[in-house]
Amino acid sequence: MKAKPLKKLIYHIFVGGFAVLLLYPVVWLIVSSFKQSEKIFLTAESLIPKPFTIANYGQGWEGFGDYGFDTYITNTTIYVVLVLIGHLISCSLIAFGFARLKFAGRNFWFAIMIMTLMLPYEVVMIPQYIIFSQLDWLNSYKPLVVPAYFGHPFFIFLLVQFIRTIPRELDEAATIDGSSVFGIYYRIILPLIVPALATTAIFTFYWTWDNLLGPVLYLNSPGKYTVSMALRMFLSNETVSNWGAMFAMSVVSLIPVFVIFFIFQRYVVEGISTSGLKG
Repeated sequence: MKAKPLKKLIYHIFVGGFAVLLLYPVVWLIVSSFKQSEKIFLTAESLIPKPFTIANYGQGWEGFGDYGFDTYITNTTIYVVLVLIGHLISCSLIAFGFARLKFAGRNFWFAIMIMTLMLPYEVVMIPQYIIFSQLDWLNSYKPLVVPAYFGHPFFIFLLVQFIRTIPRELDEAATIDGSSVFGIYYRIILPLIVPALATTAIFTFYWTWDNLLGPVLYLNSPGKYTVSMALRMFLSNETVSNWGAMFAMSVVSLIPVFVIFFIFQRYVVEGISTSGLKG
């Protein structure tokens, strides 16, 4: 009986220490955003800012030239929302087809779709760039947004596994009542896969919000830059980098991420755990 409290204490100490280890970089980032830039990387400097300054937030929010940091947040928000809508529509429709419809080569095409998960982005990056260049889509959001409306293999697989946990008797009952295939998808399947859709939306938000490589490849005009590109602009190889402003705007860019996580974290757990119940 005495061993259980001891094991529980050791467990909580271990987990708490591991949590502190993981959270320390975030704490350091937040604290450093209130330090003067020249004192951030001094080894003799304590973790507590001395002196405490909020000037970094004012400098960072001013942005660059004619564009304030609010412009980059607006651009990123529009970009994220468009990709989010594309993933929710396309992935749910494709997953419904793989999970419920019978067509020639279904298993073959599903296997091909799963195999694309093994392809690193660097493999398709150059061919995609050539295609989008020939379409005259460079320096626009089209190369970043349009592919989202053709599905994402990871989310399709997640939704397929979730749909397979839904009894087919519901489809049969809807068919008897005169519902079409699209009616089954819209009225039966879609409301029941909300947890998996929420997981898809949250991961899409995370991956799109901090995406740097895609915008760097396709966006050239500063007025179209995203948050991740704007943060990179605070660093300079020729002059002094404004680390304080960059850390301050990094904190600002993390606020939506934290808010989304704490509000919808239960959907992430539910969507992922339930998706593996039936193969």
